[in-house]
Amino acid sequence: MKKIGILFGQENSFPQAFVDRINQKAEKNISAEFVRIDKVMQAEPLDYAVIIDRISQDVPFYRATLKNAAICGTAVINNPFWWSADEKFFNNALAVKIGVPVPKTVILPSKDLPDDTSEKSFRNLAYPLDWEGIFKYVGFPAYMKPFDGGGWKEVYQINNLDDLWDKYNQTKQYVMMLQEEIIFDDYFRCYCIGGKHVRIMQYEPRNPHHLRYEHGKAPAEKKLLETVKDYVIKLNKYLGYDFNTVEFAIRNGVPYAIDFCNPAPDAEVTSVGQENFEWVVETAADYAIERAKKQKDDQDNLTWGEYVKTSAAKTPLLSHEKKIEKKADKKDAETGTIDHGIALEGIIKKAKAAAPKKTVKK
Repeated sequence: MKKIGILFGQENSFPQAFVDRINQKAEKNISAEFVRIDKVMQAEPLDYAVIIDRISQDVPFYRATLKNAAICGTAVINNPFWWSADEKFFNNALAVKIGVPVPKTVILPSKDLPDDTSEKSFRNLAYPLDWEGIFKYVGFPAYMKPFDGGGWKEVYQINNLDDLWDKYNQTKQYVMMLQEEIIFDDYFRCYCIGGKHVRIMQYEPRNPHHLRYEHGKAPAEKKLLETVKDYVIKLNKYLGYDFNTVEFAIRNGVPYAIDFCNPAPDAEVTSVGQENFEWVVETAADYAIERAKKQKDDQDNLTWGEYVKTSAAKTPLLSHEKKIEKKADKKDAETGTIDHGIALEGIIKKAKAAAPKKTVKK
């Protein structure tokens, strides 16, 4: 008997529905249950062919446990080795390389020194940073958020330079991204399961959490939805995620990938609504069964993204950055939208005067 387990935390509706759905399907020699861990011994397997991971991002003990299970043959969804290494800034860089539009983004050093570092730890960091180049590239309005965060934690909207300095000074030891704000006409949140099953959901991130999947907009055009689906599959193919969500802001007909590092995405029925909940339960159950049937003991049963595969094969990714930027800029020009990264001379002068005395200690 091959067992499928789900590892979870504070979720209520999805884990039970997932387990029930698999068991209702009554596939021969396959069952599902909540994961139970009473001891973890090096190189000793857990008794699961497949584990759906919904919580290890918050519990380091679970992350180590899943890596140990994976090396013993468990198909862990999502790959705990890749998830441990991944972060949002890298994802944006990868998106540029594979031709998916993303907002203009830079990474900033933490405002406070990390623990166990000193002034000498930052001798390679220029002081001051090239704030002029940063502002010219990103522009305002912008968002600032942790480069490896999630759940809308420590996310700041930035409207001008004074706003930036004030909020940057509050970021403690977080390494932050400063990202162009996309003023959007429409917005989508898309489930992707198995790198091939996609559900596109119109979404309103400015609504209260329980109302974000409710909207009054007309359905999007088929061509746009096809482009969004193509981008969703491409991103998850290169990242190697089995269970993820991708968010897109649509500006002048161009889908910009905003957030696509959500490998334990919200699946509570009270958040996503009954129809979306039914889709994710059914699709996740079918995919977990598919993986259980393919699982073989003592083999690597993880999903590895095309980025890792091409890197291992020393095959360079093609850079589409200039092509995508030209396409997006042309579209904006056609609709009369002004790029936020130009005409900032006055702002730059103010930046020089308002810049804090130190970004990080040298």
